[in-house]
Formats: sequence, structure tokens, C-alpha cells
Amino acid sequence: MIRRPLRPLARIIAAREQGLDPDRKEAEARLAKVQSKRKREHQHAQFRILLIACMFLGGFGMIGLRMVVLATTQTPAEIAAIEAKKIVSDRADIVDRHGRILATNITTTSIIAHPHQMIDRNAAAEGLARIFPDLDPRVLKRRFAPPAKFLFVKRKVSPEKAQAVHDLGEPGLVLGKRETRLYPNGKLAAHILGGAGYGNEEIAAAEVVGRSGVEYWFDERLRAQDTLGAPLELSIDLTAQSIVEQVLYRGMTLMNAKGASAVVMDANTGEMVAMSSMPDFDPNNPPAAPKKGDPADSPLFNQAAQGVYELGSSYKLFTVALAMETGIATPDTLIDTKPLRWGRFPIREFDNHNYGPFQSLTNVLVKSSNVGSARLAMEFGVEAQRALLDDLGFLSPTLMELPAAKSAAPIYPKKNWSEISAITISYGHGLSATPVHLASAYASLTNGGLLVQPTLMKGGAKIDPPRRVVSEKTSRSLRYMLRKVVTDGTASLADVEGYEVGGKTGTAVKPKPTGGYYADRVISNFAAIFPAQNPRYVVVVTLDEPQDIVAGKPKRTAGWTAAPIAGEIIRRIAPVLGLRPLSGRGTERADSGAIVTLASQ
Repeated sequence: MIRRPLRPLARIIAAREQGLDPDRKEAEARLAKVQSKRKREHQHAQFRILLIACMFLGGFGMIGLRMVVLATTQTPAEIAAIEAKKIVSDRADIVDRHGRILATNITTTSIIAHPHQMIDRNAAAEGLARIFPDLDPRVLKRRFAPPAKFLFVKRKVSPEKAQAVHDLGEPGLVLGKRETRLYPNGKLAAHILGGAGYGNEEIAAAEVVGRSGVEYWFDERLRAQDTLGAPLELSIDLTAQSIVEQVLYRGMTLMNAKGASAVVMDANTGEMVAMSSMPDFDPNNPPAAPKKGDPADSPLFNQAAQGVYELGSSYKLFTVALAMETGIATPDTLIDTKPLRWGRFPIREFDNHNYGPFQSLTNVLVKSSNVGSARLAMEFGVEAQRALLDDLGFLSPTLMELPAAKSAAPIYPKKNWSEISAITISYGHGLSATPVHLASAYASLTNGGLLVQPTLMKGGAKIDPPRRVVSEKTSRSLRYMLRKVVTDGTASLADVEGYEVGGKTGTAVKPKPTGGYYADRVISNFAAIFPAQNPRYVVVVTLDEPQDIVAGKPKRTAGWTAAPIAGEIIRRIAPVLGLRPLSGRGTERADSGAIVTLASQ
């Protein structure tokens, strides 16, 4: 039996008094109760669903957050790689005056070792030694030993070598990409370009910085990010540079010299068209700097810009120029060349030649008279000589854009520039300077008398306002005299038909490091201008300890050693530089300061 709850009597009585159906009223009450219960159950269900959703969202949120953390957290190698991107490895190209590449950047591969990640350190060392014969496996094994965790094995290798390292399958050997400097012409212009190396290094990049030469001098310019699209333009002509180096090397070998240099300079702008020093080196693989011995014996030594030498009779041009500038003499003035003594010092001609009691000023230069030069120096005096040499740049390093040039300070009597100093300097002893000094001085004296500054930059170094060192009249006379030295004097082997070479030889006995002079060692040089009527270029060739054996006797003088090399350089580079040979053999003659051209057609 199902027992049903009794209906509330009070409600029934109240419903009847109001005329309502008690059953209906009771049904409405039950419905309201049921609806209230369902509402509470619905709310409970919604809460449970919301709670479960929150739990799922929280879980997925934690997973997502962990993934973000993992994605944004780098390993030490990744951190190093990111930091390496801050390293500026780009570097502007260096080009010659015609835009031909002298130095550029390429991407290469470095070999990096993580010994703590290696499977077999000994096998890795043996494998690397097989790929790179210059590596000692015993040394590598020691370097790979704990606690080593990071080291460079090779900083730049070829793609073939990199692939061979990859094929070793050793996870502790890593290949890193980086920029490196390339000199596509090898040894060509090595002493000008210098070289570059690595500064700050990381796994994925390295800072390329200049070490020497123009690479060092213009390091900031080459690394500047706002100029990377513009190459550094040098005054060098790549073809002329190649010719000069070929001729100079062969001449140095032929003359048995231990070293040599050659300079080709624009006589009007001071631009270096070519400059070479022998022995040379490959800037892609430069030798180590010497730790002992004479630095001048190293291939890194720039004999043209860095070598400070007594240059002998080529200085006599300055003596003759000063004699004319001070009014002491004209080209035809007779100069006393009889034997001379200054105190206890005899002034002798080379090889004890006797040029007679008098020679014209022109012949003092043509015959290279020491006595004539000494008498002129005694006439114009110390102060005038010092002033001219200072104007020509002989009392300070050149301003050419090379660290080697900046450090090459001339040697001269700073405290006691006496009359005997002036005498010896007048014919090339007692003042030491570089071949670049000599070239710029010859350019300044023969281009019309305006000072030029040696430079490696295309366009030349502007001197504003222009500085005059000698008059145009003196400059014309000097050109005539230099031409006579080649046609009638000591430099006949330098003559080149059609190009009117003028110049002066210089042979200086080489000083000993301990004092005094060697009896059988010289520095020979020849300073040339061409064409002599209107010089476009100056060429200076210098040989260190040359000696040519002829008929069993040694020949060391510049007329025999340096002059023919300079002549061959001129013969080969003149067409390259756009100079056409003259239709006849021309010369200049100075007559009361006027120049008369005598040319046979």
C-alpha cells in the first residue's frame, strides 16, 4: 500500500473559503517545489562544468607557459651565437684606381672543438691530424683533455677540409661560419695592403680588424657600417704594380741584392701608382713577426716606406737646386773641384776620380762630383740647406697612409748640424731617409717647383694653398740636368728610347750597426723622372747590398745596378700608364733660365 501524505487542512479550508479548487492549489504548490529543486540542480551542474573547464584551462595554461619558457631559453651555445651577431664582421672592399679588387671579404668555415661533448677524443685528434698535416695529434690530445670545453682548432678552412671534418662524425667538432679577409692577387701590393686578422671571436662570427698597411690605417673607415657600400679607392694601378714587382724581383735576383724597393709616383699629385718592397709575403698567409735579429731582414719590412737609408749622390740634386735658388750659381757657373780638406777630413771623389780643377754646375751633377757639392754647401751654409730639406719633408716622417711610414723618422744631426755635416749631406751621407722621401722630393723639384705629398689615396693629397719649394726657372734647369745625367753621365743604362728619362744615381756605403762603414756593402738607388721635358712620373729604385760580378770584379754602383732596373720599369709601365713615346729623342737645355727643346724628327 502506498501511503500518500495528507494535505494541509488549513490550506484546504482557506481555498474553499476563497472559492478555489483545493486540488489545483495543491498541484501548483508541488510544481513550484519541483521547479525550485530543478533550478538548484541546474546551478550545481553549471558550477561543476565551470570548475572542470577552469581545471582544463589551468592545465593547458601551465603547459603553454612551459613551452614558451623552453622556446625562449637558450643554451650556452645559442647564447654565444646570439651575442656573436653583435660582432661587426663586415668590411669594405679595397680597390685600385680603376676599381679592381685588392681586398674583399668572403665567408669561410672555422673548426671549433667541444671536448666535453666528444665521444672519442683520441680518435678526433687523430682524424684532425690526418686532415690537417700541420696539426700534431699529441698536442691536440693534450688540448682536448679535461677540463677543456671550448677551443678553436682552425679559424678558416676550405670547403673540402670542412666536409672532411664533418665526415669524421664527431659531435664535439663544430663547423662555424664566419667572414674572413681575402687578397685575391696573392703577394701583389702586400706591403701596401698589409693584412687583417680577427679581433673579438665567437662561435658564429668574428670581428675582422686591420693588422698592418692600409688595412690598419683605414680600419675604422673599412668597418664603418654607413660606408660599407663604398670601397676604399687607392691610387695604385694594379697592372703597373704587377709589372714593377716582376721587374724588381728579377733585378734583385740578377744583382744578388738582399733586398730591394721601387716607387712609382705621380709627379704632380704625389699619388703612388706602384710601390713594392722585396722580399715580400702573401697577406693571406703572413709570416710571423721576427722576435730577434734585424727587422729589415723580415719579409714584413717595407723597404720603400720604412727603410731609412743614406741615399748617396741622389741628394746632390738638392745641393744644385739650392745653389741656383740662392743665386750662388747658374747651370753654366764653374765650380772649383780641386782636392778639398775640411780640417782633418779629406773630401774625395768616388773611386778617387779627378774631374779637373773646375766643372760647370751642370757637370757637378752629371759627373757626380763630391768635391763640387761640398764647395757649394760651404757657400750656401747650414741654415739654407736645413731649410730646403725641411721644406722637402726630409726632417720628419712622410704623411703617407701607412703605419710603417709614420714610424720611419729620418736620421739627421738634430743638435749639431755643423758645416762638416752640411758638406757630407750635400753628397748623400749624414742624413738618412726613405725612398718615398726621395721620390716626393724629386717630384716637388721637377714638377715646376710645387710641393707634393706622397699618398696612397686616389685623387692625391691636396696642399692648399700650394707651397712652392723652388722657382719654375730652377725646376726647368734641374730637369735639363737630370736628362744630361742619363744621356752623358752615370745613368746611361736607364735610358728608354722615346720617353726622355732623366735621373740621378746614388751609391752610399752601408753603415755598420756598431759604427763605421762596411768596405764592400752599399745601398744603391736611382731616382728618375719621365718624360724629362714635362715630368709625369717619378721612379725610385733602391737595392740593398747589390753586387754584380763582371769579368771577375764586383760592380755595386747605382749606375750599374739600380739604373737598368729603373729603365726596364719605365719601358714596361709607360704604355700601361697611357704615355706614348716621343717621335724623336728630345732633351732640354737650360740657357739663362730658358728651356730650348732639341728634337730630331
